[in-house]
Amino acid sequence: MFSRVIVATDLSPASYAVVNCVGGLKAYGAKECLLLQCLSLQEVGSVALSYTTAFLENSLNEQKEVLEKQGFAVETRIVPRLATREINRVAEKEDYSLIVIGSQGHSMVREALLGGVASAVLNQARKPVLVIRVEPVPGDANGCLRAARCDFSGHILYPTDFSENADLAFTYVEKLAAEGARHVTLLHVQDKTRIESYLKHRLEEFNEIDRGRLGKMRETLEKKGNAEVDVELKYGIPFVEISQFIKEHDVNLVVMGTQGRGFVAELFLGSVSHNIARHSEAAVLLIPNKS
Repeated sequence: MFSRVIVATDLSPASYAVVNCVGGLKAYGAKECLLLQCLSLQEVGSVALSYTTAFLENSLNEQKEVLEKQGFAVETRIVPRLATREINRVAEKEDYSLIVIGSQGHSMVREALLGGVASAVLNQARKPVLVIRVEPVPGDANGCLRAARCDFSGHILYPTDFSENADLAFTYVEKLAAEGARHVTLLHVQDKTRIESYLKHRLEEFNEIDRGRLGKMRETLEKKGNAEVDVELKYGIPFVEISQFIKEHDVNLVVMGTQGRGFVAELFLGSVSHNIARHSEAAVLLIPNKS
């Protein structure tokens, strides 16, 4: 499923935490990793570029060793180009299965889902992107970081608005279930901001239709593997309901499409999905539109 993976690194403490978490992808067939560090002349200057590259090669080799101990075949690459373009270009041209980035740290990693490099990577991605949450180690006074919830085969949450692109994301949930996911929750939130004023009287009608849709998805997943599959239908603000569910049910991985109706349509334009991915205590797998 995700046999060849790009791990975007800036060699910050956060990126080391992400590297330590990548082993969780082996459950889904990950075998090869490209550690990709992008440098622009604006960042280091033309004179310092060769010196900086030599320094970074040593640090990349440290991360390479970590990945090799997890059982990956690893290539390292330092590219003197803008990361905003290069990461997606390499992923598409060389047909990598997945791009992995972190959600805290320095430079690109710090700005994931907020702006700058990672936001541009996500906006332009034609390959799935896995955003791994990085957090401080509890009780550590030295500021050490760790990646949260690296067991990507644990509890998977699939929020859907039943759009075409949400359906595309569901094909990945099917693959996750077939390859050993243990627990999947299918979640749809009836958006009260759209229903409350004029359509509240039709809520039970909408619920009946959407329970049927979720039920068919559950049947599909149960045929794919041995995962426990739950269905959740909620009424409220999508961001609030989804975020609350992640916190209260120990979700390991959230799978979402990057375009569609409702909250999915606003992934990189509005606040809902931005905030889900930015604040989620779980990793978020974003599936881009094929168009």
